[in-house]
Amino acid sequence: MLREAQGRLDVGELAEQQQLLANLGALDFLKAVLSQSGPFGRVAVVSSFGAESAVLLHQVAAVAPQTPVIFIDTQFHFDETLAYRDALSSQLALQDVRSYSIDPLSQKRLDPARTLHFTNSDRCCHARKVGVLTRALRDFDGWISGQKRFQSSSRAGINRVDWDDERNKWKFNPLADWRSDDLEAYHAEYGLPHHPLKQFGYSSVGCAPCTSPIAADEDPRAGRWRGTQKLECGLHRNPNIIAASVA
Repeated sequence: MLREAQGRLDVGELAEQQQLLANLGALDFLKAVLSQSGPFGRVAVVSSFGAESAVLLHQVAAVAPQTPVIFIDTQFHFDETLAYRDALSSQLALQDVRSYSIDPLSQKRLDPARTLHFTNSDRCCHARKVGVLTRALRDFDGWISGQKRFQSSSRAGINRVDWDDERNKWKFNPLADWRSDDLEAYHAEYGLPHHPLKQFGYSSVGCAPCTSPIAADEDPRAGRWRGTQKLECGLHRNPNIIAASVA
């Protein structure tokens, strides 16, 4: 049941689902969202396999390991991220991890020299992440994100159940209300491996050219696009930090 064929979501339906799922723990929340008989249709997980990805993926594996997991390969990831993706997928027995990248024609048109991130990081993110995710989610009614409110001021108000207006799909943030301490406790309880770069001060891991370690008193995402006003890549929101469409 693709929502795109049904038109935009009714505001009342969104409020109803927010209320119904509001008090569920993360596992029960995921069970409801991923239920084959539920109201949300076909739902995928979108994961960067970054510094905070293991907890959500572990929970998805416990509830529905066959759930499609979408990884956006920007072709600028750290080698450590690609190795972590493969190792974690194997450890958790995730059955359907899918990697998507910019298509060759778009790369030739938008970033033939692979240097766009030096001159316009917004357009680079749009070409290598935002547009790619839209294509990857074409056959899904909704997607699950690992966003959390504590990560930055731009994420402080996110809901656990939301609506992706840009793609006309459900959007779920099961761990929105989790704190850093909650993640660490979960890692310890289940023996989950950390991203290899975490030990070097990378609290949030994106593309290698645009990611740096953080100091102890900085926000978790302070190392992303350091020295600029950019706060997000555009996968989750499209405020003043994202350039107009490059299509």
